[in-house]
Amino acid sequence: MRLRVIRAAWPALAATGPVWAQTEAPATLLDPVVVTAERSRQSSFDAPAAISAVTRDVLDSGGPQVNLSEALNRVPGITVLNRQNYAQDLQLSIRGFGSRSTFGIRGVRLIVDGIPATMPDGQGQASSIALSSAGRIEVLRGPMAQLYGNAAGGVVQVFTEDDAAQPTATVTASAGPYGQNKLGLKFSTSTPGYGLTLDASRYKTDGYREHSAAERGQFNARWQSDLTRDTHVSVVLNALDQPGTQDPLGLTRAQWEANPRQVATPAISQDSRKTVRQEQIGTVIEHRLSTDTTVTGRLYLGERSLDNALSIPPSAQVAATSSGGIVQFERSYGGLAAQVSHRVALQDGLALRVTAGVEYDRMRENRRGYLNTLGVQGALKRDERNTVENRDAFAQASLDVHRQWTLTGGLRTINVRFRTQDHYIAAGNPDDSGSLSYHGANPVLGVTWRAAPELNIYMNAGRGFETPTFNELAYRSDGLSGLNTDLRASTSKHLELGAKWKLGTAQRLDAALFGINTRDEILVDTNSGGRSTFKNADRTERRGVELSHVAQLTDALRSTLSFTALRARFENGNRLPGTPERSAFAELAWSPKAAWGGFTAGAELVHTGALYVHDDNRDAAPAATVFNLRAGFAQEVAGWRFTQLVRVDNLGDRRYAGSVIVNDGNSRFFEPALPRQWLLALTARHAF
Repeated sequence: MRLRVIRAAWPALAATGPVWAQTEAPATLLDPVVVTAERSRQSSFDAPAAISAVTRDVLDSGGPQVNLSEALNRVPGITVLNRQNYAQDLQLSIRGFGSRSTFGIRGVRLIVDGIPATMPDGQGQASSIALSSAGRIEVLRGPMAQLYGNAAGGVVQVFTEDDAAQPTATVTASAGPYGQNKLGLKFSTSTPGYGLTLDASRYKTDGYREHSAAERGQFNARWQSDLTRDTHVSVVLNALDQPGTQDPLGLTRAQWEANPRQVATPAISQDSRKTVRQEQIGTVIEHRLSTDTTVTGRLYLGERSLDNALSIPPSAQVAATSSGGIVQFERSYGGLAAQVSHRVALQDGLALRVTAGVEYDRMRENRRGYLNTLGVQGALKRDERNTVENRDAFAQASLDVHRQWTLTGGLRTINVRFRTQDHYIAAGNPDDSGSLSYHGANPVLGVTWRAAPELNIYMNAGRGFETPTFNELAYRSDGLSGLNTDLRASTSKHLELGAKWKLGTAQRLDAALFGINTRDEILVDTNSGGRSTFKNADRTERRGVELSHVAQLTDALRSTLSFTALRARFENGNRLPGTPERSAFAELAWSPKAAWGGFTAGAELVHTGALYVHDDNRDAAPAATVFNLRAGFAQEVAGWRFTQLVRVDNLGDRRYAGSVIVNDGNSRFFEPALPRQWLLALTARHAF
């Protein structure tokens, strides 16, 4: 009996039976297997929520496998903007949640192999995700995502690919313009009851713009085993090393239009840059008590260090309450969780599924600030110990009331506590120690109607809760030090109506309508020199529609279409900055079963609507449509499999802004996208 691969995410809020008793379902175009919607293996067609899955073949053909934007631009409802600035990570938002983030991922929960990649305060980092060993990425939108806890405007979950059936080594290399290159080595194997995958890679770029060079090393390992017939354990270890990444900052409109490759003067004079290192290990253990009852436990630990030189002018750092221009921290974090899932069989094949559990996550950091004088570290200006922890409990029941009708109800309670201990006390800078606590409850109620074997209709309603992050609490717009105690948690009400329709055996159409009303949404107040302060808006609203269509037109030809319309507005009618009102993706892919050289090809269209740069809508990055082409080849020689990928992105050499920095205090809102570029990727794989 081969290793039973576990794909259950955490926490499991509904289960239809023991995961390891099921065989791996083959990935198909119309109906991939997903787990994020109800935390149990099911087809995406049956999942009672808006959920999309991106599989390994998309990652292989999407680019150098460095950024999530390579693969997720085809998913409706999500916006992933590549800033071409590896010091600040991607800008990722789902239905507008996370669009305000000026660094890292905010308002969206990230999970990798069942282990959170989002801190207890809601701040996450996509740079730690190793795409070269990912097998599947799932994106969950809507009310069901709120059951993942604090700041779950949506969920992005990444799964390491299945272990190889026999020992297999893979070497990859890719190159592109502006000094881009990536080298990778992967080894994978499995035996009955055991599996191992090891993946290491190094990416370097000189950067399209001046002062934007970056280097990123990643390691990802997963070991899993069936300890007994009823117990499965997986251990995941990953590490990130990103030294001396340069930050070119944004550009004003005049600078962007004159020369998009230039850099803001303070970036050079203050040598804005960032060094990040992170190591994490986690384990998930699942034990089957009986045919209908499963117990799951999770434990993880990690460390992250950062050295970040900001572009704040020296004159602005001398005030007694200033935190300086260089931020350093050493952070330790971890968490544990437990849950039980039980299934009760009813008559006529119906069932009641109940899941309940608790989670505890904690982050502690030693944060210091120093003067930055022309890029050189100076005197200490800040020294504090910060702690944030969450204590959550959840429960959900899913009841089949009829063969065609299922009711789902769930509740998650959220308790997040922040504490800071100030160790830098000087004249004019008093003790700023303090604490804040936030409490919320996220109820969700849904109904699914299986109107016909080829048509599912669902409706969900729920409540969301989002606390500020420590970074958002760290600074006050009045210039004083101490926690921004005026910043409130935001709450949101979500309503979603969706349908999934299989048109024959070769086409599928998914549609979702949604409305979201938010109170006290957390927004950027000021943004200058790499430092941001935040405020609450009274009310915001989002109304939108998401459509996706996939079709196998012939044995060799398939198409993918997706479209999102999002009306995100403040109470005064202004548009929510950083959020496009329209986005679209179209792809035509040719993959013949037998062709010379294993030839494949594809054409893509990517459209992103206008991005407003400020709450007052004073300016916007224009909408842009770009075309991409790719071609692939494959050969098998003496036990080796060789593949080659050639891509040309932005074929028309369109000049556009790839992202914007919301509410930037120096009006440097615009971050240029890459012009026409090429990529050559080579892979050699050998099974021993």
